[in-house]
Amino acid sequence: MMAFILRTATMASVLALGVAGAQAADLTYEPAPVAAPVAFNWTGFYVGVHGGIGGGEFDTTFTEEFDDYSVDYNDNAFGAFGGAQIGYNWQFSPNWVAGVEADIAYSGIESNFDWNYAGGSSYNISTNVDWFGTLRGRIGYAWDNLLVYGTGGAAYGDVEVSTNYSDPNESYGSSFSDTRWGWTIGAGVEYGITQNITLKTEYLYVDLGSIHQNAYNAAEDDYGQFDTDVAFHTLKVGLNYKF
Repeated sequence: MMAFILRTATMASVLALGVAGAQAADLTYEPAPVAAPVAFNWTGFYVGVHGGIGGGEFDTTFTEEFDDYSVDYNDNAFGAFGGAQIGYNWQFSPNWVAGVEADIAYSGIESNFDWNYAGGSSYNISTNVDWFGTLRGRIGYAWDNLLVYGTGGAAYGDVEVSTNYSDPNESYGSSFSDTRWGWTIGAGVEYGITQNITLKTEYLYVDLGSIHQNAYNAAEDDYGQFDTDVAFHTLKVGLNYKF
């Protein structure tokens, strides 16, 4: 009888240890919950700053007043610019992103044509883009926090053309400026550093049309019309804060 009781107690102990071991194994190997990754959302308003360089060839044609004679002056333009932008994006379908953006920048883009004559005389024509901006639409495709887009719309800016003639005896100068409207087209890449901060690089071709002015050309010693075509390429880097 005593032996039977001991065998029964031993079997009960073994069963209890097996159940406890199974429960301990379940506790040991239960996987910890993992948070699902948060996809980047491009929808929303944003503001930012940008800076870059721009350049192209500015062409000026002077046509004399009373005949068909004309002369061309042209030189490469180059300079830096910097400014600010504001815009809105809407993400849909589900990776396409459409938006609008307005920007404006102070500009140092300029060209200088220098012509030196015999006898110590010289002639200079300078064309300066004092400031410019754009009003554009954007359409692109997003891979999570990476957006590749095309853009285009209207461009505007202030252009100043100055002329100066000098010789050992005297000098003449003139200056005229105008705010011009034109168009722009380009493309860019934007990267979401966080859900609120994005970094972009963008190329734009900007055409502000032609600026016209009737003036005296001392180099030709005649009155006539100056026509200056202002178009240039820009490459910039921008930083945005998205609300």
